[in-house]
Order: sequence, then C-alpha cells, then structure tokens
Amino acid sequence: MLRMSIRVLSGMMLAAMVARGQVYVSPQGNDAAKGTATTPVQSLDRAVTLARHYSSHTVLLSAGSYRLSHPLTFSAADSGLTLRASSHQATTISGGIRLIGWHMETASRNLWSAVLPPDVTMPRQIYINGVRANRASGRLPVHLTMNAEGYTASDNTMAHWRHPEALEFVYNGGNGIWSEPSVGLGSWTQPRCLVAAIHGDTIIMTEPCWKNSTQRIFLPSGLRSANLVGPASVGKEPSLVENAYELLGRPGEFYADPATHVIYYTPRQGEDLRSADVEVPVLEHLIEMRGTLAEPIRDISINGITFAYARWNEPSTQEGFSEIQANYRVTGNDGATKQALCTLVPGGTCPYASWTPEPGNVIAEYTKGVRFSRDVFQHLGAAGLSIVRGAQGDVVEGCIFTDISGNGLELGNIDRPEATDADFPVRNRIENNLFRNVGAEFRGGIPIVVGYARFTHIAHNQIDHIPYAAISIGWGGWPDKIDLPGVANRSTGNVIEKNFIAHLMLMLSDGGGIYTQGRTGNSLADGEVVASNVIQDQFSSGHAIYTDNGSAMITVRGNVMYHANFDNWGSRHKDYYDGAHGSENDPLAIEDNWWEQGDPDSSAKQVIERGNHLITSLSQAPDAILHDAGLEQPYRDLLNVPRPRTAPESPISVSGFRTSSEAFVTWRPPVFEGSSPVTSYTVHSSDGTSATLSAEDFERYSYARLAVQAGAPSLTFSVLANNAAGSSAYSVPSSPVAASLSSPPLPSAPQSASAHVEGTRASIHFGAPSEHGEGVIAYLIRVDDGSRSETVTGRKEIALEGRHVTFISLDQLAPGKAHRFGVAAVTPWGTGAFVWVDARVDGPSGEP
Repeated sequence: MLRMSIRVLSGMMLAAMVARGQVYVSPQGNDAAKGTATTPVQSLDRAVTLARHYSSHTVLLSAGSYRLSHPLTFSAADSGLTLRASSHQATTISGGIRLIGWHMETASRNLWSAVLPPDVTMPRQIYINGVRANRASGRLPVHLTMNAEGYTASDNTMAHWRHPEALEFVYNGGNGIWSEPSVGLGSWTQPRCLVAAIHGDTIIMTEPCWKNSTQRIFLPSGLRSANLVGPASVGKEPSLVENAYELLGRPGEFYADPATHVIYYTPRQGEDLRSADVEVPVLEHLIEMRGTLAEPIRDISINGITFAYARWNEPSTQEGFSEIQANYRVTGNDGATKQALCTLVPGGTCPYASWTPEPGNVIAEYTKGVRFSRDVFQHLGAAGLSIVRGAQGDVVEGCIFTDISGNGLELGNIDRPEATDADFPVRNRIENNLFRNVGAEFRGGIPIVVGYARFTHIAHNQIDHIPYAAISIGWGGWPDKIDLPGVANRSTGNVIEKNFIAHLMLMLSDGGGIYTQGRTGNSLADGEVVASNVIQDQFSSGHAIYTDNGSAMITVRGNVMYHANFDNWGSRHKDYYDGAHGSENDPLAIEDNWWEQGDPDSSAKQVIERGNHLITSLSQAPDAILHDAGLEQPYRDLLNVPRPRTAPESPISVSGFRTSSEAFVTWRPPVFEGSSPVTSYTVHSSDGTSATLSAEDFERYSYARLAVQAGAPSLTFSVLANNAAGSSAYSVPSSPVAASLSSPPLPSAPQSASAHVEGTRASIHFGAPSEHGEGVIAYLIRVDDGSRSETVTGRKEIALEGRHVTFISLDQLAPGKAHRFGVAAVTPWGTGAFVWVDARVDGPSGEP
C-alpha cells in the first residue's frame, strides 16, 4: 500500500508539472529533485527526460555553465520542446573541461605547464579567460624540396625536435606579395597536413592527406585537375609549421605534448594561470538533432543559450585538412583520384563536387520549424551550426557567431542536388545575426555557407572581420571550365538581401562578400536574388559580389559596393546548360547597383548590365540602402555584447622588399581585433630599427616604410598590432629580405586600361605592368594630359598581378567634355611608363 501511495503521489506531482509545462534546471540543482522553480534538476539530460512526458514543454535554464559529458540528443519524440535561458545572464552549454594545476615550468621563458587528464584527446584549441590561444608556430628552420612522400630538408635540424610526428605544415593561400608567396591549393585555401616522421633530412608526410594535397588527378588533356578547383598540388614549401615545442615563446601560444599529456603555455600580459579559467574542449557535438525522413523533428526552439568549447580533431589525424573551398575537403585513400569526380575519371564517385563537409558542433538534420534565437556560438573548433538535409522552415535569428575555427552556419548539403523537397533545405531563414571572427583557425571558413537549397532567405545579417568570403551559396558550377554544364540541381528562389558586410577577406583571396555558384533556377524570374546589400572594405583580391563558375539565373540589384579589391562585381561565364555550347553566357541581370566599377549599360549574350550608378564615396549611395542593411533595430544590441578586455591577435604573412637604404613591409591585419579596434601597428626589423604606423595609414598605404643601413645583410621583419587594451605578440617574422644591389628597370605601362565616365565621375580600370612590376607601391593617375594628378595607394595596388584588373574612381571632373586618363606604376625607384586612354561622357549621371 505504501508503494502504491508513492506511485499515486508521484503521478499527481507529474500531473502538476504537466499542467505547468515547464522544467527548471540549474547548475546548483539536484537530479533527484522535481524540476520545479524552487527544486530544479541539475543536468540537461534529466530536464529533457522529464520534459518528454509533456505534449507541450519548456526547459528553463538558470544562468551558469552546463558541462556535458556527451552530446545532448533530440529525436522526433522531442518535437515541441523549448530550451530557453531563464535570464539575460550567460547560460552556457559547454563541451569543455577546466584545466587546473598550472605551474611555472621555466621562469626564464615565462613558460607554464599543466597536465591534461589521461582520457582527454590532445587539443587543437585552448581558451584562457574566454580568449583563444594559438598553437606554437613559426617559419621552418630549413629549406625543403618536395618529393612523392614529403620533403628532403636542407639539414637534419627538425629531426632533433621533440615529437616531429606531432608537427603540422600549414600552406597559406591569399595574395602572394613581395617576399611572401601564396602556397595554398588555390589562393582561397589554407590546407594542412601532419608530419608522419622525420629521419635525418627526410620528412615523411601523413597519408592520405599528402596525396590528396599533392597528387590530385589530372584530366587526360593535362590542362586541369579533375577537381577543376585549384591546382593539383600545393607544390611549394609550407608557410608555417605548427605545434612545435621548439617554437614556443610568443605570448598566447601553447604546445600539446602527445607523449606526456602536458600543455605548455606562455601567458599574455595580465594572465595569471593560477587563477585563470583555462578551458579545453573535449566534445565534438554539443547538440545533435537527429530526425529522419519518416519522422522529422518539429518545432524545437532554443533561445538565449551560449554554445561553447567544442572541438574537431580530424585535421589532427592522417586525413589532415586537404581543402577544396569553404572548408570542404578531399578525404579518403582514393580522394585525389576518385572522390566526387563522377564521370570525369574511371570509378569516380557521384555527384560531381560532393566533397567532404566540415561537421557542425551543433547539428540538426530532418528538422521542420526548428528555431535558434538569441543564441551565441563561440569558442568552437569546427563549424558553429550545421542545419543539413531535410531542413524545412527552420529559423536562425538574432544569434552571434564568433571565435569559430571553421564555418559559422552551414545550411544544406552538396551530395543530393536533385533530391525531393522532403530531402531538400526549403524555406529556411537566416536573419538578423552577427558574424565576426569566423574562420579563426581554418581560414577558408565562411560565416554563412549554403549548398543546394530552395527559397532560402538570408537578410539583415552583419558580417565583419573575417578571413575570407562572407556568404557562399550554391555549388557544382566548375565543369564550365571544360565546356560542360554545371551540376543539375533543384535550387531556386533564394534571396540574399539587406546584409551588411565589411572588413572581409583579410587573409585569403579570390572570394567575395557574396559568392554564388551553379545554377539557381530555371529563369531569372525564379532564380536567385542578391539585393540591397552593403559590402565594403575588402582587403584581398576578389569581387564584392562574385558570380563564379556556372552561376546562372541570378539578379544582382540595388546593392552598394565600395572599396573593393579588384572588382565590385564579377564575372560572366559561358553557358553550357541544356545543350548550349558556350556561345552565350549564363543568364545574369546586374541592375541599379551603386558602385565604383562604372561599367556602362550593356545587354549581350544573356547578361544585362543597366542602370548602375558610379560613386566615389559611400555618402553618394542612397541613405535607405545604407541604413536598412545589417541588423534591424531590435537586434542592434548584439553589437554591444561585452567582450573580454584583450589585445588583438598577431598580424600574419609579413612580407617585404628593400632598396639600398629603405625597407617596405606589408602584412595581413588581425581578423580578431580583441576587445576594441586596432589603432596602430609597430614594425620591428632584425637590425633593431622600428616604426609605428596608424591603422588609418595602414588602410591608406598598406605598407610601412623603414630606414635601414646601406649594405645591411638580409633582414627579417615582425609586426604587432595595438588597441586600447594593449599589444599583440609580434608576428612570425618575414622570410629574410635582402637588399637591392641596384636600381631595377622602371615598370612598363599598365595593361588592360580603360575608363568609364558618368557625369563628373570616372572609373579608371587597369592591370599590372607586363614587365618590371616588382616593388610597385602605388599608381599615378593623370587627367587630361597632366592637368590633374592623383596617386592611389592601398592593398589592391600592391596586390595587383597577372591578368587581374582593378579600378579607381575620381570625382569633380569637368562635366560635358571628353577626358583622357594616364596610368603609370610607381616604385621606390621612380614612375614607370604611362598608358593613356580616352573616355567620353556616357551613360547615366553619376550624381545621386
């Protein structure tokens, strides 16, 4: 009878909780408790178990940290669940452990150490007081010659390093400038491979990463790799080596010893490891929503939660990180010869271009009406959030994505381009989110990545301070490079509008603020729309809006594009869809945009350019577009979320050249600026000289100028970034830079020059000189045979190379007359030959 009474009483309590429809959970709770407001449970697992009894239910999380020992998993049985923070204070779901027991290892080096628990995998990331630490890295101390298995080194120095098998070689893409080459698998990539072993001067790399990064199969023509995306091999020495004990010493860097399980770390200024919160991520997934095609998950809502401290360690295995684009990778033993190559090679797997995606630390598949709102995704080691196949009507709104190793938000897949709607991402919304410092480790990471999708709405997001492109949508267009149609797919009706994108492509190049690829509909009427976005301050070369391979049925309308590097919009591609033979281009409409590109109206070969407006400053663009882009008013508080007070990360890819008496030094600025904007940079030379350059002057010139002693031997240069909180560590030094022994010939005339005039404004286009273009630091523009001269400087001037063309815009020209423009390259040794072009007043007035 007593047991029966207890059961009846328990049933009555459960009925009372059902009536409330809420379960309360707190880090200070007790899993034996009832889950009420006054008696909360402690674990999320217990809270969700209780909530499963309800037909409509809410789990309310008190402020604090909920450390998971395994992912929190939801199925269709959890449909209707709301997981919500009960206050505005930080409520964190963590996949990490706190690492304690730090002690001084070597006082002379300020090197500290702590022992990891034995069951914890060696980490790629650790975080100190909410700030990411970096693995110890540096230049190689030897020269390498590549071979089939790895490299032959110029001496055996690295064979004597601690644990050579833990070293990772990093190949930075981006623009190759001066002494710093681009060595990725395309300038949009940053592949990585582990070292397997070093024996004397022989370096053996891990497989399959090495073959997948150096032996991508060529087509029978011998002109292109079958991937059609980038070269067949990295083909050069790595830019950096990471995870070496011997490279420790710069503040903010750590080394994980695989044999002793010890973490070594050099603190930044102000960090006290005896009391610091040092977090080590141990879980790969924090939340897994695993619906199925037959039983999708419906109407789960997650609100006000911070997801933090999750890892992704596959790049630390033999697979490495053999990147294709957007953190998609070539993987597996047959990756280089078969993966996703379909009918282009014998035994190729289909569909074409279905390479391996990066996983999400929070993942959802086969979901309908799932909503993430006011959540924070930070301190994560893979992609932040992956909403993959079968996503229907899901919403991500008002969230922050920051300090994420790879992509920010991934939507959809690239392995089922012609799936039915039930398998396809349809009518999902990504709106009013803030993305910042995404791609913090894997620099090809992109804030918003969408594969094949239908009726997606991407609007009012703010994306800034990122290493590569901002929004990427579409896939599978590359076969147009070999006169074949892009991958057939069911994408249609996607809209990308009113987003604000700034300070992009700070590391890698050949991308865009909005990058789109492949066919996006059956006609311009039902295709993709890119409208009313503001894209500005692009650092590396590319396009503000990039319609890349196979891009078809896209309307680009009413956007503001300013201060791009190379083009505002590019480019046209030949149409091979539906039996076409490339005599026409893929259909595009580029209309009523506000830009510096200044193309005249045209309509030819299915590409329409009309009604676009030439501007020379942002103030000339319509206020309505400028003010409406980015976060809407109810979400602008996201910009004021407090950040730990900290200095910026270090600049990278320091490069230089010298005359007999001066050095010219450039670099890629920090993606993570710390708690406040970078105000200046300090450049240090190995001969003891230094110079400080304001952030404004770096933006204007993109280089620092130092006096050096005549006849000084080869010098290296390092750069640190300063903000209101302090200074970063000095960068990895540049490669040695020797003095110029004589004045080289002056540059030849710039190539591909043209000019377009609208009213009193002109857009003057030009390419790099075909000869003697080394050391170009500016271009000189002359108007009307020298009656007016303008010297233009900046990253796009020093990055200009090959067949690429850039432009500058001028205002206050005499109206109603023909103009003649001259362009010449400027070096420290003088001004090269001019090319002159004529332009008449043409097209609509540039006046707003």
